[in-house]
Amino acid sequence: MLNRAWIPGGPTRTQVKDLRTILEVASSLGLKLPLSSKVAELFEATVAAGFGDYDHSALLLEIERLNPGARLGNKPDQMPGQQ
Repeated sequence: MLNRAWIPGGPTRTQVKDLRTILEVASSLGLKLPLSSKVAELFEATVAAGFGDYDHSALLLEIERLNPGARLGNKPDQMPGQQ
């Protein structure tokens, strides 16, 4: 995140899939996972913003969007396809 390198090791869209699976299994067992639910919402918003093919650490981009003017690190963003 400090290097602002969003080139995927684990794509954000895969993280969403995995979180949905976790929440479905938990629900089938009658469990509520409020923190996992919130994280899933944040990842879903990250994918909706067009960052589904970015590394899962691109969740930071959604957190920065929620906090206008806040930015971690001073390096330029490294986006997929810019290697």
